[in-house]
Amino acid sequence: MILRPIRDTAADAEAVREVAASAFEGGAWDDRRTARFRRRVRHLAVTDPPGCWLAEEDGGRPVGAVLASRREGLWGLSLLAVAPGARGKGLGTQLLDRALEYSRGTLRGMICCTPHQAAARVYHRAGFTLHPTMRLTGTVDAADVEVPDGPAVEGGPGQRALMDSVDRRVRGSAHGPDHDELLKHHRVIVADDLAGSGYCYVSDEGVVGLLAATSRRIAVRLLSSALLSLPAGAAAVVRHLTAEQDWAVGVGLDAGLRLAHDGYLALRGMRPPAPYLPSPQFL
Repeated sequence: MILRPIRDTAADAEAVREVAASAFEGGAWDDRRTARFRRRVRHLAVTDPPGCWLAEEDGGRPVGAVLASRREGLWGLSLLAVAPGARGKGLGTQLLDRALEYSRGTLRGMICCTPHQAAARVYHRAGFTLHPTMRLTGTVDAADVEVPDGPAVEGGPGQRALMDSVDRRVRGSAHGPDHDELLKHHRVIVADDLAGSGYCYVSDEGVVGLLAATSRRIAVRLLSSALLSLPAGAAAVVRHLTAEQDWAVGVGLDAGLRLAHDGYLALRGMRPPAPYLPSPQFL
């Protein structure tokens, strides 16, 4: 078994995707999902090479991968995947240890964890506190969504400084270059007035990818605006809601979405940021 750094190449991006596809049962990999995943791998291979590792068997077949980032004192785990045939041999722990070496000197850590018990055990042993999360899914009933109490407008690269500022206030560190990558695959809705500031990413598939706000009032406005911006009859997905995000639960239930258990938000050196809905890829 060989562990080596992931390179910024199409071949390595596809190798990581193959490992993830075999490790997780996440539905079909259409062209859009495949392209986004490969872009994320190459993005992190450029911004965070010490946090990105690939495990290969002696014949060169990829069997494990880990992607981690550092942003202004916050370490985040974007991916930890081990192919089914390579499990039970400590490979997941080895990969996580390599990624955690990249966390030295950081004050905080964050992982969006699936309900998988083996993953939860590994993260807990690594010193992370597991906070149970919920998800909201379904078709939006626009008639019952609270009308936003102020302006929330389509944003873009011009709001990068504002979004980084909100990040620092809410989670203690900016997303920095991750905003550039998120903007390639999502619309972003931004609010900024006397009530506070914030932003919300939403994909064409109705997935709320990331939300941060300096007040609950702004967070409610942003999530409501994001749900109302979806086409009639479109499905919506809002994930990784800790108990601190009850404001989002209220918005979702009023919109007719179904509430269910999800997984865990694993944190080290910090409490769940709020109002905040993390991105599982960019935390």
